[in-house]
Amino acid sequence: MALQDLTPELRTRLNRMERAVGWFVLLAAALLVFGFGYYLYQTARSKGWFKTKAAFFIFVETAEGLKVGDPVKLMGFDAGRITEITPMDPMNFKDNVYVAFELLEPNYGYMWTEGSRAKVDAADFLGQRVLEVTKGTGGHAIYISFPVREVGIAEARNLADTNWRLAEDIYDPGSTQLIARAFRPLTNLDALVAAGKTQIRVLDRSERRKRLTAVWNEHGRCYDVLSGTNKPFWLRTDESPALTERLEALVAQVETALPGVLSLTNQIAVVLSNSAAMTANFSGIAAAARPAVSNLNSVTAQLNHPGALGEWLLPTNINDKLDATLAAANTNLVLLAEKLAQSLDNLAGITSNLDRQVQANTNMLSGISRAVVDADDLMQGLKRHWLLRSAFKHELTNAPAPPSRATGKQERR
Repeated sequence: MALQDLTPELRTRLNRMERAVGWFVLLAAALLVFGFGYYLYQTARSKGWFKTKAAFFIFVETAEGLKVGDPVKLMGFDAGRITEITPMDPMNFKDNVYVAFELLEPNYGYMWTEGSRAKVDAADFLGQRVLEVTKGTGGHAIYISFPVREVGIAEARNLADTNWRLAEDIYDPGSTQLIARAFRPLTNLDALVAAGKTQIRVLDRSERRKRLTAVWNEHGRCYDVLSGTNKPFWLRTDESPALTERLEALVAQVETALPGVLSLTNQIAVVLSNSAAMTANFSGIAAAARPAVSNLNSVTAQLNHPGALGEWLLPTNINDKLDATLAAANTNLVLLAEKLAQSLDNLAGITSNLDRQVQANTNMLSGISRAVVDADDLMQGLKRHWLLRSAFKHELTNAPAPPSRATGKQERR
């Protein structure tokens, strides 16, 4: 059916539907464009396309384990990425591989002329390596964002009281003595004139730009203005051997140690053979010791009842004689005990009679005491009598020495 054959109401509805579809398509296209743009923006932001970058380069022995796009580490964080890996000229016998990388802001602010180095270490056991840079410890910042220009001494005198600073290290021409250091105020200009300087490089610390303006020149000891002809800054490198080189060194050590291991295994084999011979000798000794073991077993079997050890140590005839002797000794002991009991009874009777006599006669003890005293006096008198004195001689002992004459005289005085 042609469009002219439709009624006005249907044509009006159809036009409205076409306009709605057109607006829907236009909105979908706008959303698609917006989403694609937002994706590009986030990708560029994550990859640092909008950030300022500082270029560096190093030389390595081999590019094994490194590839373009790998991250560059700084204090454990991703600070940039590798941008170029190129072998050096065949006539260059000093350097092998050129590796260029860039650090994003603000990471390049940690890079200083003293302490900042590059390290290439193994990242895993599959041969992958990682490039890492270290934080600076002193010196000068490698990249700066201050304006740098070269001025004469006369113009520098007019800038002495402002935020302009030196942008170079100035040494005494006749020696290596440092006269003025970069970032120092422009106050010692007479010493610079005496050193023969007519032009100096200065920087304005009052203005910090959003892009990098200068890079430090190690040879000239000054800041060079960044342009299209500037080369990346060179960092000294500490490179660890690649995994393959380490494996080769390990294999070489194993090959060196292998003869020693083989000799050790030979010694172990000799020891094992000696042990086998020793066990064979032990088996012969065990076979020879079987009769002694059987005899010992029979002896221990006989000892397995009460009193067996005594019967084994003392034969039966000796045991009978010992029993008879003990029986006779027992009979004699009984008789001796009976006689001793009789003697004790007699002694008890004597002591009881003596006790009765003492109780009956109270003067007996005094008489006995007086008799004892008189007997003692008699003995003492006999000892002093000249006729019986020799019978009571005392045994000679170590008598004290007689006093000297001087001592006797003093006592007499």
